[in-house]
Amino acid sequence: MERSWTINGRFLAQPLTGVQRYAIEIVRALDELLVEQPLLASKLKIELLVPREARVPSLQTISSRVVTPMHGHLWEQTALAAHVRDGLLSFCNTGPLSVRKQILCIHDVNTRTYPQSYSLPFRLLYRTLLPALGRRVAAVATVSRYSAGELVRHRICGAGKIIVIPNGHEHAASWKPMHSQRTRTVAGRDTIIVIGSAIPHKNTGLIIGMAERLAAVGLRIAVVGMSDARVFKTADQKASASNVTWLGRLSDEEMAALLKDCLCLAFPSFIEGFGLPPLEAMAIGCPLVASNRASLPEICGEAALYASPDDAEAWFDCFMRVRNMPDVRDAMIGRGRVRASNFQWKVSAGRYLEIMAALDGMSSPSGEAVAVSIA
Repeated sequence: MERSWTINGRFLAQPLTGVQRYAIEIVRALDELLVEQPLLASKLKIELLVPREARVPSLQTISSRVVTPMHGHLWEQTALAAHVRDGLLSFCNTGPLSVRKQILCIHDVNTRTYPQSYSLPFRLLYRTLLPALGRRVAAVATVSRYSAGELVRHRICGAGKIIVIPNGHEHAASWKPMHSQRTRTVAGRDTIIVIGSAIPHKNTGLIIGMAERLAAVGLRIAVVGMSDARVFKTADQKASASNVTWLGRLSDEEMAALLKDCLCLAFPSFIEGFGLPPLEAMAIGCPLVASNRASLPEICGEAALYASPDDAEAWFDCFMRVRNMPDVRDAMIGRGRVRASNFQWKVSAGRYLEIMAALDGMSSPSGEAVAVSIA
């Protein structure tokens, strides 16, 4: 009997953030697994449905189809829902309420735990939509044990419905470092990289506020990223120090080159459902100083140095350790690569295949039973 699953491809019409990266890499890994397992592919048909403006990746076994009209949440709730034949995979926090046989990945509940980072309309939408989806869908995936606990604490869904399926590292390990003029001018062992721009929960202001003190010891700050005004409310931050450079968005190649040629990545977030940039930094071989909050210790393990996101003095001490103790820096790079290797896209995609098989009333592709409670 042929099994049919659909992928919610709305993410392919959205700007690329960690959430969309997760979806793209899981889809690619699913496609590769089906190529490697032809018997499975012959019995399982997966179709990627996308809105008109989507940028569809090249896939070998997963077919794609444009479903129009409309876009955004309206497309997801109506046009997409009308074309789902059986099961549905939604990887980016939302999906159609009318489809019960659905595996929905909810990455975090940051709109509740740090609402000041988000616009009021966005908060209200997620406050209403996520619990409704959590009650209706067959299974909820999330990216860390921390996020799983937060989903339960905020009553998005019960613990018995949640499966932790983390991000992978392979995409970053495959990046080919290539400086542009703007990254080359700030690269070097005296540069601290910060990702996240002025979104409040990213806490970039902690590092920016240290600019003069860091300049006094010969260190610079390069801030990568930009915020989406439709979703994020930005903090009122003005970096006037001469040793702070705002780079905006970078290509993967630029990012890889910058991470390889810097002192370290600083990641001072108050909250993170997973924290993909630290994993990417570890995969590339960049030392990491991270916040000791939320999911970050879970993801980074012993590969990072940690400091409280409220304690600038602790961050300064960590930066001095990385700069002044080459053996510490080298050990961090080695531990980071090992830690990153524990997170693999194909392993995560395999977990989705197991849940899909369970919901279809079959044993998983690995032969192991997977218990999933269906609401």
